[in-house]
Amino acid sequence: MISHPSRHCTVELQALPSRIGQVRRIVSAQLRYWHLDSLIDRAALGVTELLTNVHLHARPDKTCTVEIELTLDRLTVSVRDRDPRLPVVDDAEPLATCGRGLAMVAAMSESWGARPDGESGKVVWFTLPTTAPPAPVSARPPRRLVEEVPAAAFAEVDHTVGLAAPQPAPARSAVAG
Repeated sequence: MISHPSRHCTVELQALPSRIGQVRRIVSAQLRYWHLDSLIDRAALGVTELLTNVHLHARPDKTCTVEIELTLDRLTVSVRDRDPRLPVVDDAEPLATCGRGLAMVAAMSESWGARPDGESGKVVWFTLPTTAPPAPVSARPPRRLVEEVPAAAFAEVDHTVGLAAPQPAPARSAVAG
């Protein structure tokens, strides 16, 4: 089921690899609709990591709900599943092929966390700021206005060029063949 109130979107799914890609596309489309294109990459990465954790670790099943909510200055993405065990952030070994998902979510988000959801589940969430950071101050000097030059100054230019008369270019067909 997908619901799309003006500033809220909820998707219920089984966290299977094929469904994770679909949810990533849904989140991206919703952010485009809200004109938050600058958040798409980070939101898609975050939701992918959270859903991958449900796929790899949640018990008894992979059923979950993804919710994105837009407030005045923040986008919150949360994933609710039926496993009450809260996630643990481990320091992954340099050559490990897994174990970095929550660290990536922490690095790319404004804040993140996990909380119990009743007796039989949890919610893992992250936030992204919707306001753009101030633009960097330019080191360039301010622009100067160009002084007006009378048209007569250009009329005095000598237009003669010391080249031979131009030769016509050979004719070429625009049709291949």
